[in-house]
Amino acid sequence: MINVTKSFTPPLAEYVKYLEGIWDRVHFTNHGPLVNELEEKLKEYLGVKHFFFINNGTVALQIAIKALDLKGEIITTPFSYVATTSSIVWENSIPVFVDIDPDSFTINVKKIEAAITPQTTAILATHVYGLPCNVEAIEALANKHTLRVIYDAAHAFGVDHKEKSLLNYGDISTLSFHATKLFHTVEGGGITTNDEALAHRIAYMRNFGHKGQEEFWGLGINGKSSELHAAMGLCVFPHLPNIISRRKHLCELYDGHFKRLGVNLQRPVIPAGTTYNYAYYPIVFKDEKQLISVRDSLNANYIYPRRYFYPSLHHLPYIGKEYSLEISESVSKRVLCLPLYHDLPDEIVKRICSITADVLKY
Repeated sequence: MINVTKSFTPPLAEYVKYLEGIWDRVHFTNHGPLVNELEEKLKEYLGVKHFFFINNGTVALQIAIKALDLKGEIITTPFSYVATTSSIVWENSIPVFVDIDPDSFTINVKKIEAAITPQTTAILATHVYGLPCNVEAIEALANKHTLRVIYDAAHAFGVDHKEKSLLNYGDISTLSFHATKLFHTVEGGGITTNDEALAHRIAYMRNFGHKGQEEFWGLGINGKSSELHAAMGLCVFPHLPNIISRRKHLCELYDGHFKRLGVNLQRPVIPAGTTYNYAYYPIVFKDEKQLISVRDSLNANYIYPRRYFYPSLHHLPYIGKEYSLEISESVSKRVLCLPLYHDLPDEIVKRICSITADVLKY
């Protein structure tokens, strides 16, 4: 059975060695030495000033919204994972959707300004499939209208834009280290910021607001992660160059084999100046019927791609407002992410391409 993704498993002996240290120290959580070590390694690797290891990517988004003290309306994308929208609603703000760019599938900056009202406080945009939003244009709009900016960078681990980390844009970026991600800690996430005041707030907020054992800085939540999760991250971390290199090879193999088979499918465009991480391999069909035919044929061969992202988020039952978002509506019905992971065999990639090509001939 070939799933859309598969967790990278480092050598068990490497993980057991970390576990032995945890058992010796009997320090399982509350900012243990492995959490601190992982934070320092990732801060350096990601090229950011402040990095916080969080227990998952959704809580990271919730803390980001709370740290910025956002109220009212937050302009966001309908083409993302549900957590991008649900975090806004969970924090008692109102998501306001604008359509996506037809090439990169990220939020269409040309449509943002028309959606700004006196109640707008922020923009929450997603680097879809790890492809950068138009961060320069978003920054200009935020400055013009005094808005805060959060980037959901769950897909964008290790992506550089114009020779610097993509995570250096906006007020806050959030990451996911779920087991399905390129870099993972089984469950986990991260928050990055270059703002000292925000870093101060986030540090307290992720730990119940504690300021020592008997005093509280303010409102907080349990956003901490454990030594066991940090240990997995430290085991995966040294393998990142090989993981990314292998994924790049597989993406190029998909590209080349589809071309040889005469299959011409739309793919999101990687913006110029981007050092990509090969997080996903999405393809876009001419219509939903064609997608379903290919998916069903792959499923019949025990290959299971996923419809990332479907449906468009403006259809969520708790939105309570009608939107007309032509591009997101269209792309969400036609996009399919094909299997992509570190030890996916080359011959399986070729088989996926061949099955797809066979279906598209009819």
